[in-house]
Amino acid sequence: MTADGEMIGTVERIRGDEAHVRPDTGLSQSVRETLGWTDESEEMYPLRHESVEQIAGDEIHLKSTF
Repeated sequence: MTADGEMIGTVERIRGDEAHVRPDTGLSQSVRETLGWTDESEEMYPLRHESVEQIAGDEIHLKSTF
């Protein structure tokens, strides 16, 4: 989730210290660009550890400056 509470996608797998996320279909282009998820042919994208503010239950919350 973004700091604004927008759901960005679902973690599909974890490899080492990197989560791979399948973006929600309605994810805005501006959020995609901020995360570097601009290649439309990709099904999953890595979520960089430095973008994560906290993990709470089954949710990953991103920093407001991601």
